[in-house]
Amino acid sequence: MPDDKKMSDAVSSASSDKTRDQYETYPYPARNPEDEDKRLISGSPGNWDEVVHFVFGGRDPSAQTKSGKIKILVAGGGTGDALVMLAQQARDRKAKAEIVYIDLSESSRAIAEARIKRRNLEKNVTFVTGSFVDLASKYGPFDYIDCCGVLHHLPDPDAGLRALADALKPNGGMGLMVYGELGRTGVYHMQEMMERLNAEAGGARRLNFGKALFNSLPGTNWLKRNPFVGDHINGGDAGFYDLLLHQQDRAYRVDEVFDFAEQAGLRIQNFIEPMRYDPTTYCSRHDVLDRAMHVPFRERAALAELMAGNITKHTFYVVKAKNKVQPPQPSPDAIPFFTRLDGPSLARSVAKTGNIKITFTGLSVTRTLPAASPAILSRIDGKRSIAEIYQTFDPKPEKYEFNAQFAVMYSVLCAANILYLHLPSKK
Repeated sequence: MPDDKKMSDAVSSASSDKTRDQYETYPYPARNPEDEDKRLISGSPGNWDEVVHFVFGGRDPSAQTKSGKIKILVAGGGTGDALVMLAQQARDRKAKAEIVYIDLSESSRAIAEARIKRRNLEKNVTFVTGSFVDLASKYGPFDYIDCCGVLHHLPDPDAGLRALADALKPNGGMGLMVYGELGRTGVYHMQEMMERLNAEAGGARRLNFGKALFNSLPGTNWLKRNPFVGDHINGGDAGFYDLLLHQQDRAYRVDEVFDFAEQAGLRIQNFIEPMRYDPTTYCSRHDVLDRAMHVPFRERAALAELMAGNITKHTFYVVKAKNKVQPPQPSPDAIPFFTRLDGPSLARSVAKTGNIKITFTGLSVTRTLPAASPAILSRIDGKRSIAEIYQTFDPKPEKYEFNAQFAVMYSVLCAANILYLHLPSKK
């Protein structure tokens, strides 16, 4: 038995070395710190509006106490996209955020540090080189942990997630992303081809061989036919290597994501975007949906993944299993606010058609919104509560009808990551 453990540890160490060497040579994603002068890269997980909504029940923890302090871990921070986004958002809302960045790669860390310095955000950021599996608890506990696109590259992802869970405060939460299996059809075929051709070398030799192999593939190859992955085409050498040539990489189906969270003592709050994990997004036949909708959330989400075929990654928020917090629902004191879209423009568009068109990964979905939606949308400013929005109407609609239409509108827009709710602070 001890010999088996030694062998397992040696394999894990070799795998970690390969991963570190890859990102030393090809830091991912490729970023130029000077670009921080022109744009802020944002997305999920780590969009603070999402974090507050899904992890903290609609109440920003940095606004709940006089100190306003909050501790954040960026686990496997790479070249710094999540780090920069979280640090900038903290400064914008005047939060006292203490952020710890941990990554194996010195090259990636150097780029992340340069980006942070470019924005003058270094005051509240601690940079650590090493494995977050070993170091997370040392620097914790944390209110929020962001780990995007990292766990699936570990020799033991389950152990990695348990290490993060151990570093999480009881009422904290995490934003995670792991690869999805079905939408990445062809990627693992490419990795298997590399193995069968004994292409074990790393660095430029592996990259050049991989490119030659990819360019030689026929148009019938699954990877060539998959329009949902594009880093090998648009991501430069680092993108090509990370997508197709990684030597420590796995993907998850929805059921496996649930098992992954549960083995670490965590509970999934929701996926991003929730609409993608709803069978009604892909099917309108009532005889089919009657069977699909009267089952637990896990079963519905797994069915939706099979229907869609285009989910390349699973982005989701988790809390500890014993944490009973839930995302907020419409109530008189809840404050609606937009993410990603401009409210007035959306109101004008909906007024013209009565619909909203939502597109994700090559799929367009149209949803009809209630008749009062344009008037409601035009009054949402991120400051007024639902009750205050109602009071701006003259003449006032029937309150029951207003609330019913708001609820339907909200259910569509929240599921598309367009509209969220904040709740008043409790100090």
